[in-house]
Amino acid sequence: MSGPSTYVPKSAIGRWFEARLPIAGLIHSSFVAYPTPRNLNYWYTFGGILSLMLVAQIITGIVLVMHYTPHVDHAFNSVEHIMRDVNWGWMLRYTHANGASMFFVAVYIHMLRGLYYGSYKAPREVLWILGVIIYLLMMATGFMGYVLPWGQMSFWGATVITNLFSAIPLVGDSITVWLWGGYSVDNPTLNRFFSLHYLLPFMIAGVVILHVWALHVVGQNNPDGIEVKDVARDTLPFTPYATIKDGFAMVCFMIFFAWWIFYVPNYLGHADNYIEANPLSTPAHIVPEWYYLPFYAILRAIPSKLGGVVAMFSAILVLCFLPWLDTSRVRSAKYRPVYKVFFWIFVVACVGLGYLGAMPAEGGYVLASRLLTVYYFAFFLIVMPLLGLFETPKAVPTSIADAVLKNAQSAKA
Repeated sequence: MSGPSTYVPKSAIGRWFEARLPIAGLIHSSFVAYPTPRNLNYWYTFGGILSLMLVAQIITGIVLVMHYTPHVDHAFNSVEHIMRDVNWGWMLRYTHANGASMFFVAVYIHMLRGLYYGSYKAPREVLWILGVIIYLLMMATGFMGYVLPWGQMSFWGATVITNLFSAIPLVGDSITVWLWGGYSVDNPTLNRFFSLHYLLPFMIAGVVILHVWALHVVGQNNPDGIEVKDVARDTLPFTPYATIKDGFAMVCFMIFFAWWIFYVPNYLGHADNYIEANPLSTPAHIVPEWYYLPFYAILRAIPSKLGGVVAMFSAILVLCFLPWLDTSRVRSAKYRPVYKVFFWIFVVACVGLGYLGAMPAEGGYVLASRLLTVYYFAFFLIVMPLLGLFETPKAVPTSIADAVLKNAQSAKA
């Protein structure tokens, strides 16, 4: 935990201001003196990377909005205007579009790291649930942003996804009409999505603040899943140790990000989205962005429309219950050999669902989607509860310092 601030300003003006609004003290206790476990590895740098990506998305989005026209007759041409006529418009748009993909790359790694090291276990339940809320807001923001260019895939993707709400008994049709702003996807729909796409990132930023606050209350988890027992032996101050590590990881990630922007900026998009939206011409194969594909595969794996919608949303909501579904007393998969095997099968299943989501819903693709969907839910609802009862974990070190010393001795040997 960060604890009370020990920051004392050196100047008289600083002391005067700190006595009235202790912002500097808050920053010092949260990002300078904050004690971090000394055994953190580079998988723990993706929280900082995600913060960087959120800032990049908000800044590029604000500038793009200055040149975008949210109207069905002008949206597609305004995007082309940004690409061709606005100074550095092509880079802003490619940064924003690929930034969404990089955001999801980082968040998936961040979430899988949490699953592997048990970061959802007590006392971090609220921290984990806030992370799931951020993920849901990201998915909503990304979907609405994909509609804004008003290309073929934007229009038909919006039509397919919003139509899913009509499967909800009694109120489904009313919700769909409200989302559309009429009786089909048209200008009111685009305006609604534009407004929400601009608003939701600031909501994400607000929940991120709560997420960081919760993190500083309960403290960070670590690869060994051991709580801090001795602050002096088990932890290091956030600055300079964690800041240097996070900064180096951010630079590496930005190089990776820049490669997509400058060398393959359209690789993760769809060619049909460079065709202006036409309600009278349906694309041969409608697919969402790659980061939604696993859930799209789950949706199509269920023969019933309502059942598919329930399964798709349940695939995300089940994450909120992980702190109670996992019955093991050991946090980290580092000391759980059987869980580790099931975890990596789960990762393969998620990648497989992503691939199947991009394939036509026919024949063996549907059968494979159903099998992987069964495993996806079984991992959370059957494997995790039962493993905690029957698995025999390895011996866990008594403290973080002991784990670090043990690792150092093993490396030396």
